[in-house]
Amino acid sequence: MRILGIDPGSETTGWAVLETEGRRHVLVEYGTLKASTRERFSARLLKISNGIEQLITKFHPDVMSIEETFFAVNVKSALKLGQARGVALVAAERAGLEIHEYSARLVKQTVVGYGNAEKHQVQEMVRILLSLPSTPQPHDAADAIAIALCHFHHAGTAQRLLAAEAKINLALAARPNSRRRATK
Repeated sequence: MRILGIDPGSETTGWAVLETEGRRHVLVEYGTLKASTRERFSARLLKISNGIEQLITKFHPDVMSIEETFFAVNVKSALKLGQARGVALVAAERAGLEIHEYSARLVKQTVVGYGNAEKHQVQEMVRILLSLPSTPQPHDAADAIAIALCHFHHAGTAQRLLAAEAKINLALAARPNSRRRATK
């Protein structure tokens, strides 16, 4: 499975492409899409959308995982972040990708083991989990890698649960009806 992880931002959007074969994960490439604060906001959104479309065309991911919106103290910042997420979601939907959304807290809990982990802890754990020679920079890209790792972990769990459920349903369907009606 190949996944595109996205850490959306109106100025810097982190991205990462990971590939997995069972329990082994390989970091294909990662980086950021940057937009100048001097540009009109709509032009920045277009840059994000075009950048994600180019990543999808270049890497052919099967899935996109993206960080969910969180409640921010600054409403204006939260709205801008939501719009950046929106263009990323539209780009993935347009490409027909399966989309999964994860909260920042769940990503940190999954990757670091602590939902309130700091940025440098996420970067270091990503380095350790993927056996990288150095911590991925900038933190937006490291966060995108963590979001992709979070999806691998949770998608694998979901697939195992679905497989187990299917196995149980097959066993139940194959079993002869054990209930008998009482006759008087």
